Amino acid sequence: MSRTTAPLLRVLVLGSGTSQGVPMIGCRCPVCLSRDPRDRRTRASLYVDEGTLPFLIDTATDLRAQCLREGISDVGAVLYTHHHADHVLGLDDLRRFCELRRERLPIYGPAATLEILARMFPYAFDSKTQMATYVRLLPHPVEGPFPLGRFIVTPLPVPHGHVTTFGYLLECAGRKLLAYLSDCQAVPENILSAIRSVEVLIIDGLRDEPHPTHLTAEQAVKIAAHAEARQTYLTHLTHHKSHRDREAGLPGGVGVAFDGLTIILD
Repeated sequence: MSRTTAPLLRVLVLGSGTSQGVPMIGCRCPVCLSRDPRDRRTRASLYVDEGTLPFLIDTATDLRAQCLREGISDVGAVLYTHHHADHVLGLDDLRRFCELRRERLPIYGPAATLEILARMFPYAFDSKTQMATYVRLLPHPVEGPFPLGRFIVTPLPVPHGHVTTFGYLLECAGRKLLAYLSDCQAVPENILSAIRSVEVLIIDGLRDEPHPTHLTAEQAVKIAAHAEARQTYLTHLTHHKSHRDREAGLPGGVGVAFDGLTIILD
């Protein structure tokens, strides 16, 4: 049966990997040598298309390659989770979207993250820059819920080592559609409450072994159960386990994100 109406939300996983990506440079483990395309994990990022304002969550190091791979030709805004290199170093590739739109691109995120980005890429924040071929950004520090396109976006502060990162909850007409928590070592009770009964949860599930700044797969699965998420995907994955093997050990309602995974919500 053909679709007669556009989906309410289309979520595209651009990158599902950890900070070094998979395969890792110089590694010859079974996962890094795998021919399964789901085991090729670029740095974690997300593309969200809600019909009026397509936007990114983070500009990963691999952003240009991700956009070419997925045929993305329009970005109208960016949400930043935090300032770590694997989540921001694709920022200059936004210049093409500024050029196509012929306008400054709004970006949202923690005030400290936007301040760091302004120091890293001062030319992108220079209000005197007029050339359309330059990346030109309009920063919007986030403190609480804000409208974006058809949605209300709520920041979800979570601990990630010595920094606090932002996850994001997307809501529309009272529906909790998507919660994205890519980098965290725990999910506080108030955040669990905020995302309870979310339709799709994409959450950090780094590996099986404990890590000082990330959730393990087991911890992520428990959080998903406590949050009563309808469908969950693990992301920010290392090379320690293949997609097939990771998926085989998960309960119903929990899957493994991979580069190119498309999630449709009607």
